Amino acid sequence: MSELETRQLRYFVAVAEELHFGRAAGRLDMAQPPLSKAIRDLERQLGVPLLIRTTRQVTLTPAGEALLADARVALDAVAAAARRARRAGQAEPTLRVALKADYDAGLLPLIVDAYDTLPIELVLGGPGQQVPALRDGRADVALALAPFDDRDMDSEPLVTGARVVALPAADPLAARTTIRLADLTGRKLPNGARAETGNVLPPPVALVKDVSQLFSLVEIGSIVWFLPDWVAERFPRPNIAYREVPELPPATLEVVWLAESRSPAVASFVRVARQVVSTRADQEPHAPAARSAPGRP
Repeated sequence: MSELETRQLRYFVAVAEELHFGRAAGRLDMAQPPLSKAIRDLERQLGVPLLIRTTRQVTLTPAGEALLADARVALDAVAAAARRARRAGQAEPTLRVALKADYDAGLLPLIVDAYDTLPIELVLGGPGQQVPALRDGRADVALALAPFDDRDMDSEPLVTGARVVALPAADPLAARTTIRLADLTGRKLPNGARAETGNVLPPPVALVKDVSQLFSLVEIGSIVWFLPDWVAERFPRPNIAYREVPELPPATLEVVWLAESRSPAVASFVRVARQVVSTRADQEPHAPAARSAPGRP
């Protein structure tokens, strides 16, 4: 069997995701007949049916489901390789650092000031978007809040602190020093879900990602928000109360990079981040503590 081409995978993923040849053809900006022929040719090449076609619907076979999962990974890897190659060939290379704004625990300005290997370019994103930026080639290194998908990643913890809940200062719960998760059951979270007693770590993907918008929604009682204490300390607001939730696990900010990376610029960034944390711990005994480093890039 000959090797699959990225074009074939793109065609198949479009059809598999749309489950409609007409919509898939429109998405690919091509006519439907050549798309249908390409999928038939792919099935003949593989020797297995990928789709079940009827006059009413298109569904995936088990072979099609397996190929869809692998095809997405393969296409993402090809796109990431192209991005990295283009960036490596730039006349003036930069180090791209992915992070969520205001979640750097005050480390970023210190790291940027001490880092002199390459100019730093920031890749800003919402919660949980930092590690995907590494995988798809948009970033070289990240400052990310754990936990995250650490497959094929290396990381070092930098700062660990408590998680607190932000709620309106006028909320009756704000009169307490600490709050139990059970007290928050049913309250709406930034991701649209409801707080649950057994769910101590709500999913990180937020529908609202802008910090100022989050604060506004908290102030009017639309949501409650779990956040690291170092973010809360950075944004004191008269209409918001931050309260400890002992059941929540600590928040840890980590520096993250691809395990396969051999970039001296990335290694230098990790070393500088480690040094900044160590220096700040010596100068500010009450700052969030750095944890031990498990390894080096």
